[in-house]
Amino acid sequence: MKAMAVGEIKTHFSEVLEEVKQGNKVGILYGRAKKPIAMIVPYNEEKITKRKIGILDGKIKIKFMADFEMTTEELLEIQ
Repeated sequence: MKAMAVGEIKTHFSEVLEEVKQGNKVGILYGRAKKPIAMIVPYNEEKITKRKIGILDGKIKIKFMADFEMTTEELLEIQ
């Protein structure tokens, strides 16, 4: 894996994208200490999966009664 400082990535962004396009990862270093903060990785459509929302997704069922009403103010707790 190649690692570059933020300024270097700004200067050579096209080359960085070509590197990633070829399947390589590029680390982003930040600050005087050149601390790793992020990584640019190739996009992989095969790894995309449907995300579950919440830890109880599929484990509980919520049903609202026909006469249930709630105003936007109540929902947002606006007084």
